[in-house]
Amino acid sequence: MLYRDGDPIADTCAPDGPLETRWERRRFSARLVNPANRRKLTVAVVGTGLAGGSAAATLGELGYNVLSFCYQDSPRRAHSIAAQGGINAAKNYAGDGDSVHRLFHDTIKGGDFRSRESNVHRLAEVSTSIIDQCVAQGVPFAREYGGLLDTRSFGGAQVSRTFYARGQTGQQLLLGAYQALARQVHAGSVRSFPRTEMLDLVVSDGRARGVVVRDLVTGEITTHVADAVVLATGGYGNVFHLSTNAKGCNTTAIWRAHKRGALFANPCYTQIHPTCIPVSGDHQSKLTLMSESLRNDGRVWVPVLAGDNRPPGQIPEAERDYYLERIYPSFGNLVPRDIASRAAKAVCDAGRGVGPGGLGVYLDFADAITRLGRDTVAARYGNLFEMYQRITDEDPYQVPMRIYPAVHYTMGGLWVDYDLRSTIPGLFVLGEANFSDHGANRLGASALMQGLADGYFVLPAVIGDYLADGPFGPVDANAVDEAEDGVRELISTLLSLNGDRTAESFHRELGKLMWDLCGMERSEDGLQKALERIPSLREEFWRRLKVTGSGSELNQALEKAGRVADFLELAELMCVDALHRTESCGGHFRVESQTPDGDARRDDDRFSYAAAWEFAGVGEPPVLHREELRFEAVRPTVRSYK
Repeated sequence: MLYRDGDPIADTCAPDGPLETRWERRRFSARLVNPANRRKLTVAVVGTGLAGGSAAATLGELGYNVLSFCYQDSPRRAHSIAAQGGINAAKNYAGDGDSVHRLFHDTIKGGDFRSRESNVHRLAEVSTSIIDQCVAQGVPFAREYGGLLDTRSFGGAQVSRTFYARGQTGQQLLLGAYQALARQVHAGSVRSFPRTEMLDLVVSDGRARGVVVRDLVTGEITTHVADAVVLATGGYGNVFHLSTNAKGCNTTAIWRAHKRGALFANPCYTQIHPTCIPVSGDHQSKLTLMSESLRNDGRVWVPVLAGDNRPPGQIPEAERDYYLERIYPSFGNLVPRDIASRAAKAVCDAGRGVGPGGLGVYLDFADAITRLGRDTVAARYGNLFEMYQRITDEDPYQVPMRIYPAVHYTMGGLWVDYDLRSTIPGLFVLGEANFSDHGANRLGASALMQGLADGYFVLPAVIGDYLADGPFGPVDANAVDEAEDGVRELISTLLSLNGDRTAESFHRELGKLMWDLCGMERSEDGLQKALERIPSLREEFWRRLKVTGSGSELNQALEKAGRVADFLELAELMCVDALHRTESCGGHFRVESQTPDGDARRDDDRFSYAAAWEFAGVGEPPVLHREELRFEAVRPTVRSYK
């Protein structure tokens, strides 16, 4: 049995009535906590990226006692720092017709009508405040000659709404959040715990009441008690091993919370980014993203003829296929990521790919350099060009870049309601760690927008409605002991196996299996094969794993082993979710469900819902709870960018 059906689930926090006023009405109806009482309440925030860092800083500013955890050596090293291209906001500084409603509509459509209207409209509303907040913090957004903030276009939009700081937008935004967090650390309202990994959630009397963590330097296991827990730990793209994520990115925090009772929604919705440096060999441990912003001025093409191995400069214009411009004339090179990725795969599968193994397409800036001049192109993308040249030893000012799709982002995550509450009372989930805003495909430059919206504006406005019932009294000592004992037992087991394979070797094998069978294309046969292989690979992991060192010291082999163990369980749920959803939508492309032109074919009659999965035990059929998606402001249509 693949899965069992459970009761439907619904978001009961979003108000009814006009979509445009729901957020304001929810803010007004949410209960508040007296400033004097906030000092009596503690909130644990796990993760210090844009969502976690901004949330911890804002909650500290409000007067709560905040515990901030990250496994990096500094909060400012969170993976948000790697984001390149920009952050969306409906400011309409370009005067090209943008608005809150247009950003809302583009995001709903970009997600292939598989996200909630209420959440997405709130995101579009709050976007305008994010830019003001960041400018006030000194984030050095690019500016036009007249001094106004500059914007550029990103995929899935026909307006210019993406604010940017060259190719370092994530870094600059994270430093803004970090300085706000550092201010609260200095003021004493936030206690920071770097080099600390969350390994379990403490649930007492049905509420999330703290976290069990391991000090990554000393190996000490401790429990930190709180009145509420906030997870802002990012996505799980590294289940594929090769991805654009930092090597440390993992699923452990949200997966351990899932095993404690938090539903996991839409795990099969993963995003393949079309603009990555192609794989160069089996030695690689990760992939490098080249910003989507490059598609503003770069033109994507391949040779017209299969097997044409001439250098790009020797291929005349008439023998080039600018396939995105040909197939999608309205959006051209700025179609959404899922569409651009599948189109690149299609031309490579047809034998027209370039570079080693034919797994690449050209991203060519020759026209832009001729039109704008090298200096202008360098001002926009210089650091990205430098990064590409250092990695490939090819100069993109002289020859086209070579790019190919790679795993980048995950739209699935823990299920949350409009207030960002999971199904465990007291557990809130922010940013990429939740499922709420992007449906089956995220538009470029919207990840930074969601992270800062959740952290700066949404969570601080609604968490008081839960904390107004606190403080919640002492935590059950048995709940703490049970969680700590479980963590110690897991670590002891990992260290005692003494097999002959490393965690990295298992991770690499799992990643290839997932990429081949649950990657850009999924089929019933492939997913069935994956579901046959993953349990046996997991059994082999627990039989043959070898972890050197001890648990009472810095031990990255031990850290890796625990994270791979969680990936081996998550991977099975991802394949179950992908197999049960016999439609194509966004980044989830089932070969059995496509149009004659090869586009995704949705099945709104049967699958217009979020799939929220309940953990029933390792290897046991999960329980499916469906949240029906209702559309009132937009009408689901065939998603066309032609």
